[in-house]
Amino acid sequence: MDRLAKRLRENAEDIQVTVSDELDRRITASLQGIEPLPDKPVRSGHPASFWWASTITGVVAAAAVVAIINWRVPAPVATEEAVDLAAVVPEIDWKAESAMLTSPLQQELDDLEADLRKAEEKVKQDIGL
Repeated sequence: MDRLAKRLRENAEDIQVTVSDELDRRITASLQGIEPLPDKPVRSGHPASFWWASTITGVVAAAAVVAIINWRVPAPVATEEAVDLAAVVPEIDWKAESAMLTSPLQQELDDLEADLRKAEEKVKQDIGL
């Protein structure tokens, strides 16, 4: 990779670029013809009463939602007939084993690295290194 970078630098140094006087004058004129935009004053889009009205409306809407939810859902009542969930739900016997994926993944990684080496060699041959 160092040889490739060195060769690219050498090739870049060999590039000769000239700009005609006409193009240079046009670029200079374009750059000098640019003027900054004047600062526009920042103004509020709505009067203060709008902000107060929207705040009050939001608070009232939130209170209405809370009231509707609390009105429709009855609060749970503790009774003697309440069922103990721990007694009803059976205990789950977790028998977990580690997944043995390291070997196939390592093989895939090795294959990818080999493909990259082949591609690098082909590129080097194509550019003559």
